[in-house]
Amino acid sequence: MFRGLDALMGDDSPHSHDAYQAGEESDEYGVPRFSEAPASPPPAPPIPSFDFIAALRDSSTLSKEDTQRILAAAVGAGANDFRKAIEQITEEARSNPELQVRAGIGQFFLGEPEDAIEWLGNSSEGIGRYYLAQAYLSVERYDDAAKEFEQAGKLGYNPTECTLRRAGAVRRAGSLEDAEELIRSTGSDGARLAEYSYQMGCILSDRGDTFGAIEYFERASDMDPHHQRALFALAVQNSRHGDDEEAIQLYERCLSRPPYLRGALLNLGLLYEDKENYSAAQYCFERVLKYDPGNERAILYLKDIEATSDMYYDEESLKEQQRLEQLLSRPVTDFELSVRSRNCLATMGIDTLGQLTEISEQELLSGKNFGETSLVEVRELMDQHNLSIGEYLHEKQREPAFDHRELSPEEQAAVQLPIGDLNLSVRSRKCMSRLGITTIGEILIRTPDELLSAKNFGVTSLNEIRNKLSEMNLKLRND
Repeated sequence: MFRGLDALMGDDSPHSHDAYQAGEESDEYGVPRFSEAPASPPPAPPIPSFDFIAALRDSSTLSKEDTQRILAAAVGAGANDFRKAIEQITEEARSNPELQVRAGIGQFFLGEPEDAIEWLGNSSEGIGRYYLAQAYLSVERYDDAAKEFEQAGKLGYNPTECTLRRAGAVRRAGSLEDAEELIRSTGSDGARLAEYSYQMGCILSDRGDTFGAIEYFERASDMDPHHQRALFALAVQNSRHGDDEEAIQLYERCLSRPPYLRGALLNLGLLYEDKENYSAAQYCFERVLKYDPGNERAILYLKDIEATSDMYYDEESLKEQQRLEQLLSRPVTDFELSVRSRNCLATMGIDTLGQLTEISEQELLSGKNFGETSLVEVRELMDQHNLSIGEYLHEKQREPAFDHRELSPEEQAAVQLPIGDLNLSVRSRKCMSRLGITTIGEILIRTPDELLSAKNFGVTSLNEIRNKLSEMNLKLRND
């Protein structure tokens, strides 16, 4: 559980987009309530606009609180103003070295960590080193990130939080014990911060203590409702436990302000797609590609959207499907058949019309005392309801993909494992559930074409399953 959490999230990997806010509408400013409504309600006060240029360029210092105010304003209509302000500051910084740190911080929030590293590389300010460290994390330079967090703390920029963030970089570099030691070294000062709870949650997650990790992540989000990485971690866990509605809400909270985490956009897009909200899913994937044009996952997911966006049922077709299901479930005893035909069908275990669509005429004739007369009688019954014997026979037949006796003991044990052990993505797990696949062995008797015919199951999910099975030296039928 929680395996690969950092990889899913792209920890500290922001990818900005224009005005993303799930379910976003224009801001509403209420007017004062009166005990008696006036004849003409007073006009709403003008909406104040945040001056991003002044906040970034004209302020003598830029503290953590300043950046929080800027990010809080960079949502809704303010997102576009924020982006334009960063672009202007970046252009001015080319001739004004005093603005280089501001430009670098802005580029980090716009999802351009490489540019941020270039602008912040020579910073002597604590805040510059802090965001340089975050940019290093985004490009997976964990050792460099740890050094910069340490330097930022020495320069006086929130030393306790820098130590906690340094612990996260150390953990990502593979030193779990050293990371925990750093976290605990912050003592009571650290314990009061949401970052402390988040980092402790990551430690427990890496050790396999899922429930302990969840408690810490929830504590972090309670202490800081905008702690993006804690919200992301909780969203992942809710999705894995099937609570997609809660997961969607958590991802939307995670993406309510910059920086926008790439993993959150991708996962939210998949959940939207599963809810058949294709336009919202497409928006998420396109936002990733806007700042990361080569992102293979987003490219493949968009292709799946194009392939499935037209696959929907209108009201009439849904009613027709329900009518057919009810008809196929009707027992043959509801219809007028001869005693011989009824007895023969009962002997063969055929109780419903649906079962007659899954058996061939030859198989019926092979039944004891079932002759041509009975066959003609059954044909006429099926014709009356626009059905035919063996109509769905091809959907029932399926050859075994392998002989269990040819497998090694280890492989035989593997095919009995639950499908959850493959750690599949949200979309793939949903498709497995729809197909009634609960064990690894059950998926091995499916062909690639059968899987691709399932709702929302595209080439991306197929390749994921192939890769997971190949790690166990197994493969799909006909592969």
